[in-house]
Amino acid sequence: MVPQRSRTPALLTAPLLILSILWGAPPLCPQGWAQSPTKSAPRPPATLGANPMDPSLPFTRMKLPNGLELLVHEDHTVPLVGVSIWYHVGSKDEVHGKTGFAHLFEHMMFQGSAHVGDDMHFKYISEAGGMLNGTTNEDRTNYFEVVPSNFLERVLFLESDRMGFLLDTLTQEKLDNQRDVVRNERRQSYEMPPYGLAPKFLAEALFPEGHPYHHLTIGDHADLAAATVDDVKAFFNRYYVPINASLVIAGDITSKEARRLTDKWFGPLPLRPAPDLVKSAATPQFAAEKVISTTDRVTLPRLYLAWPTPAIFRPGDADLDMLAGVLGGKTGRLYKRLVYKERLAQDVTVSQDSQYLASVFTIVASAKEGHTLDEIRRVIDDELQRLRKDPPTLKEMEKVKNQHEAQFVYDLQQVGGFAGRTEVLQTYLAFAGDPDYLSKDIQRYRATTAEGVRQAAQTWLGPGRVALMIAPGEKPQGAAGSGGMTRLSEEGQ
Repeated sequence: MVPQRSRTPALLTAPLLILSILWGAPPLCPQGWAQSPTKSAPRPPATLGANPMDPSLPFTRMKLPNGLELLVHEDHTVPLVGVSIWYHVGSKDEVHGKTGFAHLFEHMMFQGSAHVGDDMHFKYISEAGGMLNGTTNEDRTNYFEVVPSNFLERVLFLESDRMGFLLDTLTQEKLDNQRDVVRNERRQSYEMPPYGLAPKFLAEALFPEGHPYHHLTIGDHADLAAATVDDVKAFFNRYYVPINASLVIAGDITSKEARRLTDKWFGPLPLRPAPDLVKSAATPQFAAEKVISTTDRVTLPRLYLAWPTPAIFRPGDADLDMLAGVLGGKTGRLYKRLVYKERLAQDVTVSQDSQYLASVFTIVASAKEGHTLDEIRRVIDDELQRLRKDPPTLKEMEKVKNQHEAQFVYDLQQVGGFAGRTEVLQTYLAFAGDPDYLSKDIQRYRATTAEGVRQAAQTWLGPGRVALMIAPGEKPQGAAGSGGMTRLSEEGQ
């Protein structure tokens, strides 16, 4: 029995000890449909290059006549294969009054299609000893599986069937069920947890109304409640077409065999018009600080400082990533001063959240009991001013560069899943426009300098920011269980 889900489809796994048993099992396909081929002969693993810190990610790139992009990375080290399909639609592509559709559709894609029973996608992959899931963000929606390589055809059959035949089984009952699941997810993930509505407040303050990043990916209750079957069908017909998708297969499969199976299952799907996607938007800029004050059912006050910054892979993005490493982490300047030395904060995190249209640099700190957010803000501003004036030390730069070098290797350890080689290739294809971007990405960080980091701090982390302060009290207005008792106050522009 497939377990009930109250959030995005749960990760399903099986111990690798059973792979030897599953190896000889035929893939599940409808009666009379071709079975998967036998396992390919062993081949050398992916080349890592002369320097182990210079990983390479070789691939073969192909395109089907219907516009589907196919990338295949071969690695025959272990009998596993990762499959990832990205539909290039996220919450940035939604229109006013229809927010949350991209994420709602992620849920709908697991509800069965013409040749796959309701919720059977999970069953067929878990029976193969595999794992699967799907995720949605502002920029894209992805679905992925990792299975023993002789079950690749099963995965491609399942993915092609919901791409080509999902609407054949779409009903009002299924929509109502998943709409309730998504609205409950919004309550559990944003409205009920401590500090849960902070992402909403920050997005709305950082990005003006009408900007593609102004609203949360989860959507608004009213928009989700108003969604109709016709709305869902229109969304599917517009965005879930081969020409708006990219398929990456990585692991124990040859490029020739991957192309044959992809042609077999996706080739018959017709060529359809490419949708109009949001591909650019101005990075917001404001001269003065926006201060937002609210309360929540929390024990400790928390401060969020956020700045709009350059989009992923744009000039300044890598420098700000480096700056986040200098300031954040348990060996970073802010943690050392706020947590260890002056003991003003319980915790501190710093990040450069890189996205397709624009990024956000964020500093988050929770005050220790007996201390205020104003004390914390003064220390943060002092450290930022130091970095605007004097660049990081060579030791700090070396530490952060080493962290990034290691992360590149870690990201390539798995063939697929939430991270891994399939997602690396998909990210480069979608956001850099070049799946062969790994070496250039590595070089971005190697090329950063202490002076470049100082200039990034001076250019991007100025007075034009959002300061969100959350104090203990009632839930914010509109949150689950708030009763609408607390109002959000904002000052400055």
